[in-house]
Amino acid sequence: MRSVLLGAVQTSRRPGHWTGINKTPVDGAVPVSLTGLVGDAQGDTVIHGGVDKAVHVYPWSHYPHWRGALEHNLRATQLLSAPGAFGENLSIEGLEGDVLDERAVCLGDQWRVGASTVLEVSQGRQPCWKLNDRFEQRDMAARLQHSLRAGWYLRVLKSGPVQAGDAIVLLRRPHPEWSIARLLELIDRRTTAPTTLREVLALPLPDSWRRLFARRLASGESEAWERRIDGP
Repeated sequence: MRSVLLGAVQTSRRPGHWTGINKTPVDGAVPVSLTGLVGDAQGDTVIHGGVDKAVHVYPWSHYPHWRGALEHNLRATQLLSAPGAFGENLSIEGLEGDVLDERAVCLGDQWRVGASTVLEVSQGRQPCWKLNDRFEQRDMAARLQHSLRAGWYLRVLKSGPVQAGDAIVLLRRPHPEWSIARLLELIDRRTTAPTTLREVLALPLPDSWRRLFARRLASGESEAWERRIDGP
């Protein structure tokens, strides 16, 4: 574990909106409850937070890619100099020495973090327009989504402390064929194939993803996401 990060709710650059995306690393152990890191906050609790989005993870290994892709964006250069650019709670470098990213992490993976905390991979992140504002890059959310470098969320199975330097141990992998990248790709590529959707719906999905894929199966069409990515 490279860093543990917390943030407070702040006013958004867009009138009438609030954000908790501005998170910074903290020293020492941070307690983790069933709804997230103690001391962390979300600006929109309808979309963010809750037991299925208790902890947001973003791989530190993605940062070099974004530094190269956004090398002419001075704001991005500043943000990407340290963990926290993407509003993550946990900045992670590797799982037992291996690369840890969306292709290596699977839905339902269970981790022990540190001595006792147990976390479970619950879903991938669907990036929103607040990343565009944060990076001063109008297509930043779309870039994350299309590149499948969006990060993912964890639910908390056993509360406990986490801190920078903690070891992460994979305890269980019930769905090795369903990486987070594969699921994110189905969303981004607007997959509507009934066989694939039925297979996905047999997984232990969070309610929001179950509704998304069920609507696609029922209608044969993909949902619109322009408002999520581009903003109000």
